[in-house]
Amino acid sequence: MKKLILSLTLLSAIALNIRSQCDDKEFYGSCTSITVGKKASADGSVITSHTCDGRYRTWMNIVPAQKHKKGDVTKILKGTLFTESMDEITQLQLAENKHQTSATADFEVPLGIKGEIPEAEETFAFLYTAYPCMNEKNLAIGETTIEGRKELENENGMFYIEELQRIALQRCTTARQAILMMGQLVKKYGYADTGECLTVADKNEVWHFEIFGEGKEKTGGVWAAQRIPDDHVGISANIPRIAEINTEDKDNFMASDNVFEVAKKLNLWDGKSIFKFWKAYGGKKPFSIREWFVLSSVAPSLKLSLQDEELPFSVKPEKLVSVRDVLKFFRSTYEDTEHDMTKNLLVTRKKPNSEETELVKSDYANPWMSTQMIASINKIKDSTVVRVRNIAVPQCSYAHVIQIRNEVPDEIACVAYFANDNPAQSPRFPVYANILQTPKPFHLSGHKRFTDDAAAWIYRQANKLATIRWQESRKKLEKIRDDFEDKMFEEQATVDAESMKILKAHGQQAFQEYLTQYLDTFSTETINAWNKLREELWYTLIRGL
Repeated sequence: MKKLILSLTLLSAIALNIRSQCDDKEFYGSCTSITVGKKASADGSVITSHTCDGRYRTWMNIVPAQKHKKGDVTKILKGTLFTESMDEITQLQLAENKHQTSATADFEVPLGIKGEIPEAEETFAFLYTAYPCMNEKNLAIGETTIEGRKELENENGMFYIEELQRIALQRCTTARQAILMMGQLVKKYGYADTGECLTVADKNEVWHFEIFGEGKEKTGGVWAAQRIPDDHVGISANIPRIAEINTEDKDNFMASDNVFEVAKKLNLWDGKSIFKFWKAYGGKKPFSIREWFVLSSVAPSLKLSLQDEELPFSVKPEKLVSVRDVLKFFRSTYEDTEHDMTKNLLVTRKKPNSEETELVKSDYANPWMSTQMIASINKIKDSTVVRVRNIAVPQCSYAHVIQIRNEVPDEIACVAYFANDNPAQSPRFPVYANILQTPKPFHLSGHKRFTDDAAAWIYRQANKLATIRWQESRKKLEKIRDDFEDKMFEEQATVDAESMKILKAHGQQAFQEYLTQYLDTFSTETINAWNKLREELWYTLIRGL
């Protein structure tokens, strides 16, 4: 044990340069979306969500509503996930040619133009995140990459998933309308991306929309969508989840007209056995630890097991789920369960004011250890750290939980609770769908280089420092994080009431300016707090690790 403690002390310096939980794609470039139906939520809200886990852009801003002339077109782009500011996209939309930039990493898609489609007469304002997420009409979308079979991919298609999201948010007001429009666009123009799941929500319902390419010979697409029952909770975490499809049940299922044909044509289904969408197009077990953890946590009496062949698509929670419950899930590292990566990293210490000793977690034990640190610890004693894919990960670019509320006026119904960087460490801040713009620190990305002008790096610096001596540093960090969450929800009723008062007395512009200013004030407070926390954490290291 003494050798282990010494090694942990020496290896803790590696945490400063932590790249990811591990080098495997399963752990690195992957996302989580939890969905809640309105009768499963504590207040009648519909909830969708997203963690953008990987090295993607962190800038975000509002694209305003616009009116267009007949004959106008919109360019369909690729590579928007890796831009450093909105200016790059604006300039490309105005360009006359298909200019594209070069990628700076193997996984990046270079920015360029894939094609163009007729513009809508009128488009809605939306929040332009890497994966566009909500519009002024209370339509919201989460995302997870589900990959699927490689033979389905066809880069000749026009649409990547983030552009489908953009078009849907600019033109649609309901989840069903968005799903049908995305399906029509893919049928006409083709799908170029890997398998994706979008969790599409409005004030009444939330759906999982899973889509794949149609194969090397055709640039269309194949998709299915299943509604989360109003009294259920669902999750998508990088694995196709939709099983049997009842195309006669229009209330709960939608699918492309080729959904069975493509599977038979590509020999992914024999046409005789029970058709399961995940089995045909995904080709692997339809869940892993994240799906199991969330579903079994909200419905423990089902006794779901990681050894099961298949989990239910969604479950009825045994207790109504609040938006704060969902935020808590996104902080999860399975602590105090058998899947806790730090459970064996113990040291002997004297109890306070006593000569007796006790076993406690080492200060250096953290659930986001690098691959090399884990390998070094396990070299001393095999299986000391058993690697798992946590829900909260250090490579997260940003995360949001979007709540569409039914008990308030439409103008303030849709709120996204955002965090940059690791959602287990970073504070959340509220983004109403009707703001005019995001604060300046969120206009520049933080994924390609260090810059403290980007909000992501302000949160990231303190968070990374905290992992060096996590068990000690977390006491301060988590207290501040939780205080901001308390503040956010304690102030919500007042902000709601004041904004509606302004809307009635002074009109739409003043109403939006008020919500915009509130976001600016709140997010600035979190930035200031994390700057201060970074300074304090540096001071704790003044005499070494």
